[in-house]
Amino acid sequence: MEPENGTQISEFLLLGFSEQAEIQLLIFGLFLSMYLVTVLGNLLIILATISDSHLHTPMYFFLSNLSFVDIFFTSTTIPKMLVNIQTQSKTITYAGCITQMYFLLLFSGLDIFLLTVMAYDRYVAICHPLHYMIIMNHRHCRLLVLECWFMSFLNSLLHSFMVLRLSFCTDLEVPHFFCELNQVVHHACSDTFLNDMVIYITAVFLAVGPLTGILYSYSKIVSSIRAISSAQGKYKAFSTCASHLSVVSLFYCTLLGVYLSSAVTQNSHSTATASLMYTVVTPMLNPFIYSLRNKDIKSALRRLLGRTPRREPIHPPQ
Repeated sequence: MEPENGTQISEFLLLGFSEQAEIQLLIFGLFLSMYLVTVLGNLLIILATISDSHLHTPMYFFLSNLSFVDIFFTSTTIPKMLVNIQTQSKTITYAGCITQMYFLLLFSGLDIFLLTVMAYDRYVAICHPLHYMIIMNHRHCRLLVLECWFMSFLNSLLHSFMVLRLSFCTDLEVPHFFCELNQVVHHACSDTFLNDMVIYITAVFLAVGPLTGILYSYSKIVSSIRAISSAQGKYKAFSTCASHLSVVSLFYCTLLGVYLSSAVTQNSHSTATASLMYTVVTPMLNPFIYSLRNKDIKSALRRLLGRTPRREPIHPPQ
C-alpha cells in the first residue's frame, strides 16, 4: 500500500473491546456508570476542599488538583467511546485522534507529577514538621503545580509533533478504545525509529524519575516514623500517608500492568483491558480511597452535603 501524507488522513477506526451488540450495550452502561461516578466523586472532593477552611492546607490543595486532573483525564477518552457506541460508529477524525492523544498524555503526565509532589509534601510534613508551613507555603505550592503542568505540557506537545511528522497507510484500525500513542505510531507507513526512541526516553523520564522521588520520600518517612517512640504517634504519622500510598500503588501497578501485558502478549484486547485500569478505574477509585481513609475529608463531605452543621472556621495566626 502506498503511504499517504499524514495531513490527508481523514479518520481512524477505534475498534474498542467487542463488536457484539449485546456486549456493546453492557459496555456502554458500565462505562457510563464509571464515568459518572468518577466525575461526581472527584467533583465532591474539589468542592469539599474549597468549601471547608480546615482543608485549606498544602496536602488538600494538591489533592483537589489531582481530582481536577482525574476528571479531565477520564473525560478525554470515555465520552468519545460512549458516543461511538451510541451511534454505532468507530471513527475518530485525524485531528480528533491527535487532540485526544495530546490531552491523554497531558493529564496522565500530570497524574504522575502530582503524585510525586504529594509524596514530597508528606515527606516535609513528617520529616520536617516544624518547618512545614514555611517550606510548603502558598507560593511554593502553586509553583510546584505550575511546574507539573509545564513538564506535562512539554511531554505531550513533543509526542504530538512527532506523530504529526508521520505518514499513514490506508489501514488505520486502532485496536483500542482511544488513540493510544504506541498503537497510532505503529500504524504509520514511514520510519518510526525516532518516535520509538522518544517514547522510550520519555517513558523512562516519566516513570523512573518520579517513582525514584516517591520511593526516596517514603524511605525517609519510614525512617522518621520508626524513630517515633509512641505507638499512637507512629499510627498518626502513617495514617497521613496511607491514602496517598494506596493511590500511588494502584496507579503504578496498573501502569506497569499495561506495559507488561503489551510486552508479553500481542493480544490487543488484553492491552486495551489493562489500559482501562489506569485510564478509568484508578481515577474512579481515588476519591473513595481518600474519603474512606481520611476523617477530615469525610467530615467535610458530610458538611457539604448538609448532614452536619458547619463549624466556624478557625484562622491560624499569620
